[in-house]
Amino acid sequence: MPRSDSSIHDWHRLPRKDVLAKLQVNQRSGLSNSEIAKRSQQFGENSLPIKEDSHVLFFFLRQFQDFMIVVLLLAALVAGLVGDPQDAIVILVIVLINAVIGTVQQYRAEKALAALRKISAPEAMVLRCGQNRRIPASDLLPGDIVQLDDGSTVAADIRLLELSQLQIDESSLTGESVPVEKQVSALHEADLSLGDRSNMAYKGTIVNRGHGLGVVVATGSDTELGKIAGMLVQSERVKTPLQRRLSEFSRRLALAIIVICAVIFLFGFLRGEPALLMLLTAVSLAVAGIPEAMPAVVSVALALGARKLSGLRALMRNLPAVETLGSIDTICTDKTGTLTQNHMHLARWLSATNTSAISCEQLADLSDGQYRDLSVQCLALSNEVLEADDGSLLGDPTEVALVEAALKMGANTLSLQKQIPRIADLPFTSERGRMSTLHKDQSGVLLFCKGAPEELLDRCSTSLNSEGRQAIDQQEWLAQAEKLASEGFRVLALAYRRLGQVPPGMIAEDLETDLELLALVGLIDPPRDEAKAAVSACRRAGIRPIMITGDHPATAQTIACELGIADDDDQVLSGSQLADYSDSKLADCVLNTTVYARVSAAQKYRIVEALQAHGKVVAMTGDGVNDAPALRRADIGIAMGIQGTDVSREAADMVLLDDNFATIVAAVSEGRRIFDNIRKFVKYTMTSNAGEIWTLFLAPFLGLPLPLLPIHILWINLVTDGLPGLSLTVQAAEPGLDSRPPRPMSESMFANAMWQHILFMGLFIAALALFTQWLAIGQSWHWQTMVFSVLTFSQLAHVLVIQHDRVSLFNAQARANQQLFLVVLVTIALQLIIIYLPLCNVWFHTQPLSAVELSYCLLLPALVVLAVELEKYLLRTLSRSPSVAEQTA
Repeated sequence: MPRSDSSIHDWHRLPRKDVLAKLQVNQRSGLSNSEIAKRSQQFGENSLPIKEDSHVLFFFLRQFQDFMIVVLLLAALVAGLVGDPQDAIVILVIVLINAVIGTVQQYRAEKALAALRKISAPEAMVLRCGQNRRIPASDLLPGDIVQLDDGSTVAADIRLLELSQLQIDESSLTGESVPVEKQVSALHEADLSLGDRSNMAYKGTIVNRGHGLGVVVATGSDTELGKIAGMLVQSERVKTPLQRRLSEFSRRLALAIIVICAVIFLFGFLRGEPALLMLLTAVSLAVAGIPEAMPAVVSVALALGARKLSGLRALMRNLPAVETLGSIDTICTDKTGTLTQNHMHLARWLSATNTSAISCEQLADLSDGQYRDLSVQCLALSNEVLEADDGSLLGDPTEVALVEAALKMGANTLSLQKQIPRIADLPFTSERGRMSTLHKDQSGVLLFCKGAPEELLDRCSTSLNSEGRQAIDQQEWLAQAEKLASEGFRVLALAYRRLGQVPPGMIAEDLETDLELLALVGLIDPPRDEAKAAVSACRRAGIRPIMITGDHPATAQTIACELGIADDDDQVLSGSQLADYSDSKLADCVLNTTVYARVSAAQKYRIVEALQAHGKVVAMTGDGVNDAPALRRADIGIAMGIQGTDVSREAADMVLLDDNFATIVAAVSEGRRIFDNIRKFVKYTMTSNAGEIWTLFLAPFLGLPLPLLPIHILWINLVTDGLPGLSLTVQAAEPGLDSRPPRPMSESMFANAMWQHILFMGLFIAALALFTQWLAIGQSWHWQTMVFSVLTFSQLAHVLVIQHDRVSLFNAQARANQQLFLVVLVTIALQLIIIYLPLCNVWFHTQPLSAVELSYCLLLPALVVLAVELEKYLLRTLSRSPSVAEQTA
């Protein structure tokens, strides 16, 4: 028995008898017991490949790989050894909380394969040893003869042998929005996409209508669904830009702190200072340099952003991905349901009178008469559509669109069904390419026929329109049909015939002849009303939208051009073309291609990889099983909440609750605001830490004693930094933020002159603290508590003035963040408590300040506000300079 993998045998190209011969099975008896035992050993269970579940402890330990976390742990160890258990305990609590949050996030992110396994059919009806048996789907083997029924889930990859009106919904696997009509004949093309292999049924798809019989050609990991699961097992979720930036920042910061600590320790030791004192100073520097509050503030910023995004109908599953939204420069989006309404509409009506194809909205203006009556009756009656209790229409999307068009023309379907009841029908088959229904009216029998133009037009002898009958030019009508199809419409021909009575035998060839053509209709899933504006907003923000769909190339091109994603002369790259492209050729064309059609799961994955190889930050949308690997590979995977499968939602970072492309654009805007605010926090906290480091570093060189104790620095970094930092996370967006280009992947966290600000303002705040220490020692004031307070209040002044990068604090817009002002007041109150409360004096080694000392500490930080306001003024002035504008353009 050969392997049944479809990559070895193109089963869709083989005639049925050759398929059965290769699989060594008899269609009438199925597999024998001996063959079942033999093949069970060879192929194993019909189950999807799974990734070994990692223990939650492994996830927990992984959180301690971050370099900054390691340095924090070392600082806690040293603090404990030198007799400062309070410092050690606080640091350890921070590290443990951060590890628990990371563990929970990672554990939830590893559920995708579990959801993928759930969609497999639990049982299947097979023919074995000449008898029908219902067996677990996991027991299916290549060569099994399987029966498919309406509503059942296909349990393996199957080559169809017999069928009756079989229609399968393959949207979860191919992205094709319309159920596929199946047939049994061999297909000769070698490079057909899955959606075009009409004689195959694939694992995980659903029988929408009819029934059939087929032979299993692939099971388990050899199925198309299994290959996707294998890709999902092998794929790794890439780090978000924020994670990469913070990781690099942590490494560099920690190394710098270690070097500074070593220099200070060595300098003091050589100068004759006690080793224990210098070790304490080194620990103080380490604690001062490490922004302990950063993990908590970043997590809260992302969590608050995720909460706001949920109000915008976007659910975040992976917190760090919130910030990734702001870095996106490429959005690979599906068409159906995301850019379009996911609802077929009759959009074009072409008759002998209206040769320019009027729109659906103009149908209601058709003049009354026989033509209008027959057109309405054909649309309303010749279908299998049912009306639900809530008034919605159920059935084939194309037929639902036709009935809705009839309703727009004023039809009353219930009344028509009573007046002209159906008495017989000729069901649709893929071989005939058409269907007919027969209805009884006062004059006899009406036959309405609809189907593919190439099948129906040669059965029409005349056409009917509002002006009467006329001879039909079949070639002209076919050319019109091809023109509509090239514009992306699904084209159907509508015709009718009047009969005296229902002839005996109901032979389709005899009934469906000498028809009168009513019209050609073009159907399409139209764009969402807000999609065009959303695409335009993307382009203004420097984001390139790309359409990747399982639909027909012409349809994809039409929608893409209408929305502004592509131009009329842009080339659509099909899946069959893509299959012939090497990785290097794909890399060459991926930056210039905006529309992909009829693509497979592996090809979506390749497209994302090729874009990332060019340094692009890629968002990928998807709703089907086939999208899961690409969703995981993308920098941010975006699944559909309404139409999406469990698999795609579990593999994604974000779920759109309304399946709307416009929601992605709103989320990108929110992501930019979040990252901008995180940068402000980093700017604030690193300036604060720089002030502390310079204070501790320079004091010995100036002959001053150790200005601060480790507990003071922890208080500043956790409370004075932490509480205002949290308020910065809710800061409103900077003016013009949405029109900025996306941040390059290589851009440093300290770009746009941020490191210069940190260096200068850190030195400035340190100068204020050291001057205070010198002055207080000379005046016999409580110098250490004063240095502690000046640093605290200076940092609070700093956070107030950096709310906006360039807008002045005294501008009404800058004062909009009332929460920050409230937090600053609360932090001042907390600082006063630890200064004046006796118990806090013991814990924090502080002393009560006199009125003069306190006034000095409160007034001196006003110089920080003046310094930053001067910086903003210079930036505003330079930005208005033509020469600067030209340099930055």
